[in-house]
Amino acid sequence: MPGIRTVLFTVPLALAVLGTAAAPAGAAHHHPGTSLTCHGEGVDPDARVRHRTETLIHAPLRTIWKLQTDVTRWPSWQASVKTAERLDHGPFRKGSAFRWMTPIPPNPATPATELEITSTVEQLRPNSCIRWTGPAIGEGLRIDGVHVWNFTAVEGGVRVSTEETHTGAQVDADVPTATEILRQGLEEWLHELKTAAEARADDRRN
Repeated sequence: MPGIRTVLFTVPLALAVLGTAAAPAGAAHHHPGTSLTCHGEGVDPDARVRHRTETLIHAPLRTIWKLQTDVTRWPSWQASVKTAERLDHGPFRKGSAFRWMTPIPPNPATPATELEITSTVEQLRPNSCIRWTGPAIGEGLRIDGVHVWNFTAVEGGVRVSTEETHTGAQVDADVPTATEILRQGLEEWLHELKTAAEARADDRRN
């Protein structure tokens, strides 16, 4: 059963998984409306740890989609992703799977190590939405996640919305903290996606 030692362990570990830096003001914002879906499927309705947020990216939809689905190149623009590999071949599609690694700093329970995340695409509509699921596993920790992305062309760019839920003994032991860590991680991901996509769009215009 998780106790205080486990909770102390979970916080720095999950920070490493989800990204410790909060996004700059205005880069993304919480959007508490109805849950996002892809082909009618959404996040885990029973999860206690969840967050939804979105941002406007001033770049072509094709640029944003390419960055998000070319998972082997995530380490080139996501600071917290150290390695990423596809476990299948061909176009990114329903059934595609990928494994990515993120470092874990030393903490009261374990030495520095790495967390392994294996994600499987359950639903996908090209240039519109993605839903993937899968576990994040490290020494003494398991988080089962469901992650949904929506991409909507709007005036001035693309609105990228994302929602994720986490379940597991460690995160359920401290829902407010786990939810805040998830919020930070999702907003940092959106910030880095926005930065990379807009930089590519600027390069093409110059």
